[in-house]
Parts: sequence; structure tokens; C-alpha cells
Amino acid sequence: MVAFQVGILSPLLSLTSATALYSTYSFHPLEHLGGVAPYFEPQDPPTLPSAPQGCSAVRAAYLSRHAAIYANDYDYEAYIEPFVEKWENYTGIDWSKIPGLNFLAKWNPPISEAEQELLTRVGKLEATQLGVSLSFRYPGLRLPKRVWTSSAERTAKSAQALVRGFELDDNTINVVSIYESEEGGADNLTPYKACPAYSSSAGSDQFSAFLKVFAKPIVARLESLAPGFNFTAEDVYGMMELCGYESVIRGSSPFCDLDLFSPDEWLGWEYAADIMYHYNVGYGSDINGVIGLPWLKATADLLLKNDGSNEQDLYVSFTHRELPPTVLVAMGLFNNSAFGGTAGSINDTMPLGHINHRRAWKSSRILPFLGNIAVERLNCSGSYGFADGEYYRVLVNNSPQELPGCGDGPGTSCSRQGYEAYVQEREELFGGFSKKCGVDYDNSTDTLTIYTDPSVGNGTVVGKRSGSLWG
Repeated sequence: MVAFQVGILSPLLSLTSATALYSTYSFHPLEHLGGVAPYFEPQDPPTLPSAPQGCSAVRAAYLSRHAAIYANDYDYEAYIEPFVEKWENYTGIDWSKIPGLNFLAKWNPPISEAEQELLTRVGKLEATQLGVSLSFRYPGLRLPKRVWTSSAERTAKSAQALVRGFELDDNTINVVSIYESEEGGADNLTPYKACPAYSSSAGSDQFSAFLKVFAKPIVARLESLAPGFNFTAEDVYGMMELCGYESVIRGSSPFCDLDLFSPDEWLGWEYAADIMYHYNVGYGSDINGVIGLPWLKATADLLLKNDGSNEQDLYVSFTHRELPPTVLVAMGLFNNSAFGGTAGSINDTMPLGHINHRRAWKSSRILPFLGNIAVERLNCSGSYGFADGEYYRVLVNNSPQELPGCGDGPGTSCSRQGYEAYVQEREELFGGFSKKCGVDYDNSTDTLTIYTDPSVGNGTVVGKRSGSLWG
């Protein structure tokens, strides 16, 4: 932000414009780091997170990505490790004399190969805080008996940390681990692994094309500062990734300094990530809505039930970064073309030669560490202009989102009748997991039943509080 001392304000008035004088511009790199961003609530749109006037939540379902980890294995092996090894092995530069990079003279890498994929202390704290936040948000709901998680250590540890923040006494909430099967059909928390039509490398070519565009001037600038190091586009991407990863390991990172990378350069990094996620788990592939629908349908069934058979008021599940964006596609949220943005392919909204700053699809706001989607059932009475009754709404990272064609209730909510019709419409668009995924194994299923299937089991307790949360 531009700032002026009162004593010297008058002489400078003739040298500055009114725009600069009243500027409130600020930029935070950690809010533009896609899937490497620490958890934050972007307030996009800035709708009121609390229940609308006259409404209270009586049931809710959450799907959350795991909390902050040391590094994703691909990120580490493709970008961070090569840069670190080059830096460690190159002795031809006195980094202490390089503006913006002088910290490299005494810097120590924050990540070892053995720590890949492990939850950081910040990550455990993030998940614990989510548990506390949910207990405050839903004081009238019964404490959940079970929390569900995919079977990887980082998702399981996230679930355990959330339970620590949620439960009032030891051993009151069980964690149910769902195996990450490649032949489990839609009945698990990693259905993309069981969908042959899904490609984990989708988006790589498009990402690489834009990486060269946005990194080219940065490479030239850094090479002018440190001739001979031979910076590459991949080095730049890895250095900027370290801003996020080092921050969730150590609390801060010199790679986040805006004297090293400018706001426009960070926006280029973010857009490169958005392109990759667009094709990988977003609207760039027809299969992604198919992968996301089973969770939407299963939780809608739980929330809409009126027969008194629900064992819980609150259902919380942990998974990896791939699943929540596919659920958003199934929901029709953050769609660049939702309001007639293009007459051509939706891929036209993500050009590879320049940034579409007005896109709705921004991964930093969708899937930071611990990024979560919530669906709430509300009971409303005395909401001005609306009939008393049941309403439903969606929140993404605590920001209420109006579902397309389903906004006839208070705030961003929609009526029971509207929500039922909406879910039916989405099922018609994206139903048929096994067929559309091209499943080539036996005993596949199109539905997610883990919340009601007794054979899944009751899970296990987290353990006594005498054990260290940080252990």
C-alpha cells in the first residue's frame, strides 16, 4: 500500500495522482498458489457465511481435501528437487550479492525426500481448527459419531486432527478409513482412481505450453541477476511452489517476497496451475462431472431424508485434491461459460497464450490445502419474503455459492423442491459412472454408499488426548 507521512504530504501532492494517493492495493502470494496454497477463505463472492435470517442448519455434509503437507511427490520430484540440487551443486555464484536472491546464501531446503506427502504441523493445526470451527458453526447438531477418510496417511491424519478439535471427550468420534481402490467403482472417496477414462496426466501439455509463456521473462530477469545459473521455466515454477510449501512447514518463506516475484508474475503462476486443473479435474474433461456426481447424490440423499433414520446430523469426509473440484463440476459451480462467456468450447475460456483474468475457475479459491465443500439443510421460519420450510445451500471454503437454477430461497439457498429437481438434473447430466468411465473390472458400482453401508464398519477411535497432536 502507498503510504505518506503527514509532514511531507503536501509537497508530494503535485507529484502523485489521486489514484495512487487513495490506493488500497495489496497482494498476498499465498492466496494465489492453487493447490499449494495454505487454507484461506477467499470470500468469493463475499456473501454472508452464517445462515440466512430466520434459518438454522439442521444437517450438513462436508467434503474436504487433506490439510497442508510437506510436498506432493510429483511437485517435489519434477520442480523442487531439481532446482534445489542445481542450487546445492552450483558454486559459481555469491548469492549474498544478488538482489532478491541473497537469502540463498544461507537458506536451507525445508523438505527432504522422506517427508514427501506427510502432514505438517501447520496442516494438523489447520484440520484441528476446522473441527473447532464446525463445532461453533453447528452448536445445535449432534456430535458426529464417525468421520470418513480415504486410506492415505495424510488424509487419515487430517481426519484425526479434525476429530481432536471436535470431540469434547476422548473416544467419542471414530475415523472410518475407506480403501483407495482402483477397482472400487464410485463407492469410495477416490473414485477417479477407479475410473479408467480419467487420466492423471490430463492438462500437462496445456500447462507446459503456458509455463513457457509466463516464465520466459522471469527466466531472463533471473539470469541477468545470476549469470551462469541457467534458470529454466521449471526452476521458476519450483521456486514459486516453495513459497507455499515452505510457508506451511516453517511459517514463512523468502520465496514469497514480492521483490523476488511481482504480483503479475504470481498471477501467471496461478493461471498455469488453473490451466492444469481445468483439464485434469475441471470443465476441460467430460469425465470429471461423472466422477464428482456420486458424492453429490449420496449426500443429497442423506440431507433430504425425512424418515428419522439418519444416524448423524453432520457428515465429514477427507480425500485428495482431485475429488472436490470434480464435485464442483458436477454441481455446475465456477464454470467460465455459465453466463454465456463463450460461444465455442469451454476450453476457449482458458487460452494458452495469455491470462483470462475474468475466469471463474481459480484453483486457489477452490482447492487450497483443507479446501472444503459443504452442503447444508436449513430450516427457515420468519425469513421475510420466503415461505417457512426446508432450504438447501452450498458453501465452498465458507463462502455461500448459489447453485445454477436453484436460488429460490433466502440468501443463496434453494427450496427443497428446487434442490430435488436440481440434483435430478445433475444426475441426468453425469450419471452412469461405470459406463462413462469405461470400467473394465467386475463388481463396479455407480453409487456411493459408505455413509449407510454397515459393511464399511464403524472405524476406530483416535486415541487418548495424552498423545501429542503433533506426534
